[in-house]
Amino acid sequence: MTENIDPVAYNRAAWDREVENSNEWTRPAAPDVIAQARAGDWSVVLIGHEPVPRDWFPSALTDADVLCLASGGGQQGPVLSAAGATVTVLDNSPRQLDRDREVATREGLPLRTELGDMRDLSVFPDAGFDVVFNPVSNVFCPELEPVWRESFRVLRPGGILMAGFLNPDIFIFDVPALEEREELIVRHQLPFSSLDLPDDERQRTYGTGPIEYSHSLTGQIGGQLAAGFTLTHFVEAPHHADATARYMPGYFATRAVKP
Repeated sequence: MTENIDPVAYNRAAWDREVENSNEWTRPAAPDVIAQARAGDWSVVLIGHEPVPRDWFPSALTDADVLCLASGGGQQGPVLSAAGATVTVLDNSPRQLDRDREVATREGLPLRTELGDMRDLSVFPDAGFDVVFNPVSNVFCPELEPVWRESFRVLRPGGILMAGFLNPDIFIFDVPALEEREELIVRHQLPFSSLDLPDDERQRTYGTGPIEYSHSLTGQIGGQLAAGFTLTHFVEAPHHADATARYMPGYFATRAVKP
């Protein structure tokens, strides 16, 4: 029964399974990618396959303290570490963190990993980071207010929060019709969670994948502002693997600063 599901525990196991199934966000950065990053030629993504503009980062990444928030998988964290940053990766999935440690060991990178829920950063002191880098992952988180509040707390004054997230309108569509026939059939009210579906339908539609939650733009952007951030940049992009890409943006990304 859905009322007995612990979303943190469920999604931890689900993302561990995604690693075993070689989900594209669980495949570690290749040696040539790390070598290029060491040479100053690097990029990372917040949304889909869109590289983050370099001017979103501090002008000098060397020795910047970066928290890759819910960003395991051996991709962004190792690249930023190879580019010179002091990187910590926090993720809810032990197997995703294994990917980061795999690359760090292979490449001799001084990467720190922490297992945890993105809503609880109590393992970190106040004002310990210059950047919080949060690619699309809060879709797996039941609530956003503590994510933005904790991100604000752990950043130094002038620190940067970069966040990628899904357009909530994606969730109004019937998933089987969208994925199997590329038909956009409006079915769900917002806010939506895959937990709203009957158990048998959720299993048919999402299989063993993680629980997903839509979040309003009020929760995403308004939540950052309410936490104290100043928004500096906003971009959108089509979903890289979804039929909605022909009609609407599927992803949003924000850059915000702690005053």
